Amino acid sequence: MIRLVLADDETLIRDAVAALLALEDDLEVVAVAGTGPEAVAVVERHRPDVAVLDLQMPGADGIEVAEQLARRVPGVGVVIVTSHGRPGYLKKALAAGVRGFLPKTASATVLAAAVRQVAGGGRYVDPELAADAISAGDSPLTAREADVLELAADGAPVEEIAERAALAPGTVRNYLSSAVAKLGVTNRHEAVRVARSKGWV
Repeated sequence: MIRLVLADDETLIRDAVAALLALEDDLEVVAVAGTGPEAVAVVERHRPDVAVLDLQMPGADGIEVAEQLARRVPGVGVVIVTSHGRPGYLKKALAAGVRGFLPKTASATVLAAAVRQVAGGGRYVDPELAADAISAGDSPLTAREADVLELAADGAPVEEIAERAALAPGTVRNYLSSAVAKLGVTNRHEAVRVARSKGWV
């Protein structure tokens, strides 16, 4: 029997997925969670074979949870499901040790197959997302530049970005200037648009 923890902040989706996976003879959902920190806590408590995480959750996203689990519960296989299948997220997830990555549009049968593959020590990456990641190429941005650009996406002023990123305003300006130059655009709004279209933020 493959034991699972399922984490998604949307209760209806979480319960529906749990019910569908429970129909599989070899899968058992042992606990559910609604936030990133809660997901880490229930995985530590239940020690499942696989944790199925939503990419975007309050408190910590699926990738951050995967990084914490790699340190604290290294034996658990992590599968991320997402409605934001940008190539940049896939690359970050794989770098964090995630072994399964698929869109929320996947069927319960595909998710169950991915869980089995990950539980058996393999990987499952949605073929379309993998193709998009390859065609997008590698990001020219450093991790810090990408983070700052992402914080700038909603038009926040430099001071607010600096506070949220725990950086000095001058450092934020430098990162933004560097990102604009690397992407060959004229301002940070265009930089955000280009980076998002490529899946780099």
